[in-house]
This record gives sequence, structure tokens and C-alpha cells, in this order.
Amino acid sequence: MKIFSSQKKYNLPIYDYRLIWTALLLLGIGLVMVYSSSVDVAAASKSSSYQNHYYLLRQSIYIGLGLFIGYISFQIPIYFWQRMAPYLFIIGLIMLILVLIPGIGREVNGSRRWISLIIVNFQPSEFVKLVTIMYASDYVLRKSKQMKTIVKGFLPMLGVIVFTGFLLLLEPDFGALAVITMVAMGILFLGGLSLKIFFSLIIFTPISIYFLIVNSPYRMQRIVAFLDPWADPYGKGYQLTHSLIAFGRGEYFGVGLGASVEKQLYLPEAHTDFILAVIGEEFGLLGVTIVIGLFVYLVLRMFGIAKESIQNKKHFPALMAQGVALWFAIQGIINMGVNVGLFPTKGLTLPLLSFGGSGILLNMIAIAIVLKIDHENRRNIRGQYY
Repeated sequence: MKIFSSQKKYNLPIYDYRLIWTALLLLGIGLVMVYSSSVDVAAASKSSSYQNHYYLLRQSIYIGLGLFIGYISFQIPIYFWQRMAPYLFIIGLIMLILVLIPGIGREVNGSRRWISLIIVNFQPSEFVKLVTIMYASDYVLRKSKQMKTIVKGFLPMLGVIVFTGFLLLLEPDFGALAVITMVAMGILFLGGLSLKIFFSLIIFTPISIYFLIVNSPYRMQRIVAFLDPWADPYGKGYQLTHSLIAFGRGEYFGVGLGASVEKQLYLPEAHTDFILAVIGEEFGLLGVTIVIGLFVYLVLRMFGIAKESIQNKKHFPALMAQGVALWFAIQGIINMGVNVGLFPTKGLTLPLLSFGGSGILLNMIAIAIVLKIDHENRRNIRGQYY
């Protein structure tokens, strides 16, 4: 039995090809759907020089750049990310401050979320999502003996999250705030946060969200549109009603690739926030189910890698992998929920599928880091008999 066990370890692949192929498949589906959903808006827009392949070309460049940067990230040992986590998080906060400065931050549709880098706009909140995972994972390990206490264990991290949230609300970017807060709290919980404190947060968070909504006319309008989009289908409920129409037209098997009507300047942000609605229209319930299935498998595989790290007593890599899994799961659920009317519109993209340079780059870097975690796990297993 021992011989067979050693042989199994010897034959263990050095990479998790299941994770790689799932991520690449989602990127491929996303590239096709970005092109399909953006053809009409690109052909009608001066900013894209009226070229219908404009978004396809840019998304291809983003994916190519993501593969390159992801490869570089894969070469970096995980202990480096742990050592650099506080400094990277500070850089992220500085970016959130810079984006608020006129002349540096670029305002689009009333939100100042992008820093113009001449040829591309960079969204700091996407960077902050990843570095928050690193910082929270490192924080849990540094404070491991104090995670059951409020003053020394919980409050310092809460202060960091509140300050980060304050900067995000100034943009405003409530969607990024929701994702970052839930991911950070999830990591604290997985890292040993007291159940009493955690359940207190579950009670306190909805109250905080309520006050954020009632004190913001912009967010209140979104809530009203979410509750009854058909009450004002040409105003506040316009985006959601057209998203629902797209899903309705798709039925079980869709109208076919490229045959969507809603993407023809009816559904706003069809290639970004509402790309799932176009998938639903063109490929129906079957297509949406496949996409959801791939996401579920991707997230479960990340949690599986985290479990392997725990078994190898590598706690920072385990928390990192769990954090990335939570990020993809939470943002994916919110985006899909918005598309079908379960949640108010948040301005969140669908990871790996939606158009967007910053999102694609950071998603691919995150996956590269999880692959590195898995690679180190496999080397550790193989090293047991070398």
C-alpha cells in the first residue's frame, strides 16, 4: 500500500489543470460574449471610432496582458505576498485617495472610480479587492491569539474596513464596498473570529446598509427601481426591465449567438454589468446554467486548494485561496442577482466574463496566485518521498 501511495504522489501533476481549464473556458466564453454584446454599441459610438470589433480587440489585449502578468505572479513565492501585504494594502488606499482628486481621477456617469493612464483607465477598487484579501489573511495570522477579543482582535480590522469603505463611498462605489466588506469579514470568520462578534456583525450590517440607502437619493432610486421596475420601465426601472426581457426571450435554449435584440442599444452596459442577460437571451437557460456551473466548480476548486493548504499547515496560503474564492463567489452572486432582479443594481461586473481591463487583470492575477498556492502544495507532497 505504501508503494502505491508513493507512486500516486510521484504521478501527481505539478499544476491544477482543472482550475486552469475552467478559468480559460470562462475567459473564452467571456471574450465571445463581449464581442457579441458590444457590436452594436461599438458601431454606434464615436469613442470606439465606430468600429464594431473595438471591445473585442481591447478585451483580447486585456486577456493577453493578464496571462503575461499572471505568469509573472505565478513565479512569486506565496511568502512574498504575505510579507508585502501591509504595504500593498497601503498602496491600494493611496490609489483610492488619488482617484478622488480632480485631474487624476476620471468621472464617468457621476462616479469617480478610474485613474486615467493615457491608454487605459485603471480602477483602484479592483486592486483593493485583491490586496484586502492579502492584508486580512496576514492580519488574522498576526493576531491569531487575539481573534476572540473585540478590542485587540476585531476593532483594528474593523477600523481599516470602515476607512476603506469611506473612501469607496466618496467615489461612490457601493458594489465594491459590499464585496470588500463581506470578503474581509469572511476571512476573519475563517481565521477564528469569535462567533459572538460575527453574528453581531450580521445584525449590525443590514442596519448600516439601511442608513446608507436612506441618506443617499441615488441609492434610494435604485432600491425603488429594484422593488418594482415595471412601475417606471422607461425611467428608473429601464435597465432591469430590459434585462428581464432578455432572459424571457432566451427561454430554454436561446435565440442563437449574435441574435440578441436587447444588446442593440436597448440594454445599457450589456457588455459589462449585464453580460449574463445577453448570455441568457442568446443561449437561454441552458447557457446560463453552464456559466453558473463553471463558476461553482471554479470556486469549489479554490476551496479545495485551501483545504489542502490547511492539511499542509500553510495557513496564509489557505486564507488567501479562501479569500479569492469568496471574492469570486460573492461578486458573481451579486452580479447574477442584479441581472435577474434579486438585488438592486450595483455596478459590479461578472468575474472573467465582463468587459473591463482592471477587473480582468486582477481576476487573472488572483487565479495565478491560487495556482501558485496549489503548486506549492503539490511540491510539498512530492517532496515527502524525494
